[in-house]
Amino acid sequence: MTAMRNPLSQKIVGIPPSGIRKFFDVAATMEDVISLGVGEPDFDTPWMVRAAGILSLEKGQTTYTSNSGLQELRDQISAYMKRSIHIDYDPVSEVLVTVGGSEAIDAALRCMIDPGDEVLLPEPSFVSYHPCTVMADGVPVVIPLQNKNDFKVTVEELQAALTPKTKILILSFPNNPTGAIMTREELKPIAEFVVENDLYVISDEIYSELNYLDKHVSIASLPGMRDRTIVINGFSKGFAMTGWRLGWACGPKLIIEEMLKLHQYAIMCAPTTSQYAAIVALKDCEDDVAEMRAAYNERRQFLMTEFERLGLKCFEPFGAFYVFPSIEQFGMTSEEFATRILHEERLAVVPGTAFGASGEGFLRISYAYSIENLKEAIVRLERFISKL
Repeated sequence: MTAMRNPLSQKIVGIPPSGIRKFFDVAATMEDVISLGVGEPDFDTPWMVRAAGILSLEKGQTTYTSNSGLQELRDQISAYMKRSIHIDYDPVSEVLVTVGGSEAIDAALRCMIDPGDEVLLPEPSFVSYHPCTVMADGVPVVIPLQNKNDFKVTVEELQAALTPKTKILILSFPNNPTGAIMTREELKPIAEFVVENDLYVISDEIYSELNYLDKHVSIASLPGMRDRTIVINGFSKGFAMTGWRLGWACGPKLIIEEMLKLHQYAIMCAPTTSQYAAIVALKDCEDDVAEMRAAYNERRQFLMTEFERLGLKCFEPFGAFYVFPSIEQFGMTSEEFATRILHEERLAVVPGTAFGASGEGFLRISYAYSIENLKEAIVRLERFISKL
């Protein structure tokens, strides 16, 4: 028999699997594990949203929608963006409904990058940005964010990474994994830098509803930025709709219509049932979102108080549902610490390095879990570090 040629693309072979999944594949085989790793709300999707999905099935609304998404949903997304970040987007030509925010990230990169274009990628950050840039034939230029700056990106860091090939800056605030946010005053010089250097921004705002300091500010709302920014958001985090797989992208027609073209060929349309449910989420669930946000804030404050009691250094995060404590004082790598505490105390957390090399010395701990689980987790964490 003749030897078969290698069926795989070297590009995909060279991309490592997600560092998050590694720990949870192991944890899934163990008993009595408290898991603080997965970024998934522990709340049920609001009942009104579930009822709308059920009703759509009962009415037989199970056919394809338009490629861009149900017009009523795009109208609601446009209205939501107007009231939340104060930008008008044409619901016909500047809004695209996607399969989660993840598809929107991938589509934006693939539609904006030519081979060799450089993408400024502040890290630690969500695990998909780097591989999606590579798969789009772009060059990721990592900017290591600093604990001393509360993991916020600065103009000086961007300037140091800028080259003639730089085209896109990816921003993700509120941030996964650090929980950092950026205020309008902090975003203003970043926006000026982008305009001055003729760059574009992909702004992942999936955690926009989870800001505990003030109202979320989008860089797209700053002068000169509307037509330079693709704003990505979705229903997974703020609306507790992870499994519904629904997100959106808003931006200038020139870019959105090319993303739509890719979406047509790769996806066809986002899940129909989810789209009908999401209309209700945007129209009627403001109180549900506020209730979830208040609960997350209570958990956040609990963990920060306990970390201080335990002598565990952690800057105060004001967004998303993660804390990013430092474990440098224990003389272990993030992976060693996470591995040992999983096996010795049955507590699953994510090493900071799963989100980039600059996450070394940190852990991502999610508080999208009940106070009861968090209290037991603190007991196990305290027991573990008392032995070090």
